[in-house]
Amino acid sequence: MTIVGVSIGLGHVWRFPYMVGKFGGAGFVLFYTLVSVVIGVPALMAEFALGRHTRRGPVGAFQRGGLPYGRYVGWFLFFVVTAATGYYSAVIGWVLYYTVGQVAALAHIPFNAAAILPPDHGFVLKSFVLQLVCTGIVLLACALVVLKGVRKGIEVVSIIVLPAMTIVTILVMIRTLTLPGAMAGVRWYLLEFRLSDLTANVMAAAIGHAIFALSLGGTFMVVYGSYLHADEPLARPAIWTVIGDTGSSLIAGLAVIPAVFSFGLQPASGPGLIFDTLPRVFAAMPAGWLFGALFFISLFGAGYLSDIGAVEVLVAGLTDNTRLTRTRSVWVMSAACFILAIPPSINNAVFVPWDLTFGSGMQTLGSLLAVVTVAWCLNRAAALKELFGAGEKPVPMWVFNWIRFGIPVIILGVGVYWLLTQVFGTFSGV
Repeated sequence: MTIVGVSIGLGHVWRFPYMVGKFGGAGFVLFYTLVSVVIGVPALMAEFALGRHTRRGPVGAFQRGGLPYGRYVGWFLFFVVTAATGYYSAVIGWVLYYTVGQVAALAHIPFNAAAILPPDHGFVLKSFVLQLVCTGIVLLACALVVLKGVRKGIEVVSIIVLPAMTIVTILVMIRTLTLPGAMAGVRWYLLEFRLSDLTANVMAAAIGHAIFALSLGGTFMVVYGSYLHADEPLARPAIWTVIGDTGSSLIAGLAVIPAVFSFGLQPASGPGLIFDTLPRVFAAMPAGWLFGALFFISLFGAGYLSDIGAVEVLVAGLTDNTRLTRTRSVWVMSAACFILAIPPSINNAVFVPWDLTFGSGMQTLGSLLAVVTVAWCLNRAAALKELFGAGEKPVPMWVFNWIRFGIPVIILGVGVYWLLTQVFGTFSGV
């Protein structure tokens, strides 16, 4: 439950629906689901294996795993997670403010939730201050849970929040599916698949989002792998993580996309689909104030669980490699994340590249390095023992070869394609 809670975050309810809208519906959804299984399960097993074998967070894990300059790689990824957690906490702060706005609507209190969103350009003092206040509240709430540890803190919160969040999302989904015209959205979302829809852009986006959504990246899952028992078959938590992760994404899509179609709005409206389009949907929906409040509470719960996981990764990295106590590490890393949340809070011209760099590009690189470390740098016998030794049945050798060759080639290919198309502008029409 803890690992699933860490992987399920804003990427499922905020990022996944707008990615579906941007990349054309059913083709993206079906390929993303396939990728989550074919790449996600073995990649999760590799990161779990790296963490369990070394019993360290990312800094010590890459070094003990035998990756050249592994300690420096680990500290680099440690900084990446810190920067990503900063802007991610800011987005959760937006959700918190929107949740307050939906609750205010229950009491018929005028409330402009959009005031917290950063401008596209320039600087707006009110937005900036609201973001910092809400970001501070989010990080403080995370710190208070992490201080209690994994068992008494994170596990307890995950067991409470994850089922509640799932139930609320399902309720919103059911209400959405009863709207007039919602079935047109369902058909576009799941059924209107054409092979020609699977362009290089769509497939690259689906692979990148799967890595993002599963919290792969050589950090989160390495830390949680270090907490797993030696006799735990790694395939089991990996499979359940993919089921919980992908299932929550599909449910979130059914809660959002049909509602957008029902009211004649555009699913391809980008990141603003949740914060701009959906409030208009709820405002026009019968009893929309109730379902709007439930939706944003659920969205906050998803982001909050994932943010707790991020802070735990950072705390583990600090306690493993310094003399700081766990308590001091929690406050140091919370403060560092708050400071690094300031630049992307200025405007979207800073936020979007920040998200692209630390949330997508560097996370994909970290996942590649983790898989390479387990498959190529770790002693072969030790790698096989960690990956497959606890299973009752022998695992076919092709699974290890897929981790060794197939996954690195695919991730590297997506990275090269992203550089060519997004950075150098090549193949823009593909």
